[in-house]
This record gives sequence, C-alpha cells and structure tokens, in this order.
Amino acid sequence: MDFKSFPQPTDAILVSNYISGSEIALEALITRHKLRIFNFIKSKVLDVDTAEDLFQDTFIKVIKTLKTGTYNEQGKFLPWVMRIAHNLVIDFFRKNNRIPTIENNDEYDVFKFISDNTPNVEKALFQDQIIKDLQKLVHELPEDQKEVLIMRLYRDMSFKEIAENTNVSINTALGRMRYAIINIRKLVEVNQIILD
Repeated sequence: MDFKSFPQPTDAILVSNYISGSEIALEALITRHKLRIFNFIKSKVLDVDTAEDLFQDTFIKVIKTLKTGTYNEQGKFLPWVMRIAHNLVIDFFRKNNRIPTIENNDEYDVFKFISDNTPNVEKALFQDQIIKDLQKLVHELPEDQKEVLIMRLYRDMSFKEIAENTNVSINTALGRMRYAIINIRKLVEVNQIILD
C-alpha cells in the first residue's frame, strides 16, 4: 500500500490536533514548514546560530499562543508563523541596535541607494570599505529615520509594513525615509566618502 497517496492533514487539522494534546501534530507542523521559516530568518540575519535561536523563539511563541487558546488564524498557519518570525527578526535588530552586513549584489546595490551611477570595476574594489563607512553613517541618523531605513533597505519591508510596525501613517514612514536619504547624502559629503 502506498501511504503517499493518502491526503496529508492540513495545517488547520494539525493545529487542532496539537491543541487537543497531540505532540506529534506539532512535530509534523514544524517539519513541514521548518525549511521555509528558517531560510527566511537566515536571509535576514545572515548568521546560522542567530537564525536557529530566532527559529526556536518563533516556535516557543507559536506553542505559547496555541496553548493559551488565543490562536484564531484558521487556515492561515504559515503566514501567521512567518509574521511572528518577521517580528522577532525586527526585535532582534532593535535590541542589538545593529545593522546587518550586506553584500553588494544584483538584488541590492548600495550605490543605487545613494547615487544613480553604477559602480565601475575600480569602485567595486573599494565597495567593502564604502559599505562599512555607510553603515557607520546610518548610525548617525535620528532614531526614527534609522529605523525606517533599516526596515526598508535591510529587511525588505514595504512602507505599509513599516507603518504598521512603527505605529505611524504610510506618509510619515515615506517622509522619514526621504529625510534619511537626504541626511545620508549630507553625511557622505561631510565625511568625504566618494561614491560617484
């Protein structure tokens, strides 16, 4: 008999079974979604140990919520867990008051953030130092601007998500980002960092 032909229980059924006392149901949920959630966290924090800690914290929060009976995301288990993971990542960066190391790649080009010019080969040789210099400058921004800039550029959050996470309107979030970019450009000039 081929057991693979049997339909797998949905997340909602597994959640219900876990709430009813089945530890195996929780294990099945974790196994089913571990890779996606862990990879998401790791892509944000860029460190395996930190990602593992945050992954565990995510499921500790999931378990607490399920056990207290306050879970009501019927049929939306994965998006709910991803939201918890996302918020824990943001909390991690807030607590540590640090900006993750970023790599210059096709998806994110630090030079495009400051300047419209694409770096040539010579500039690419200095990119590591420039990125470090820029990260130092970001720390000089006012706290509200720094927070929005980190969420937008390093966490890939939409302005809607930023607004929700910082309890401000989307217009305020956009305004803070605009001022952050203006201030970074000024700091770049003052510190004589050559970007173009």
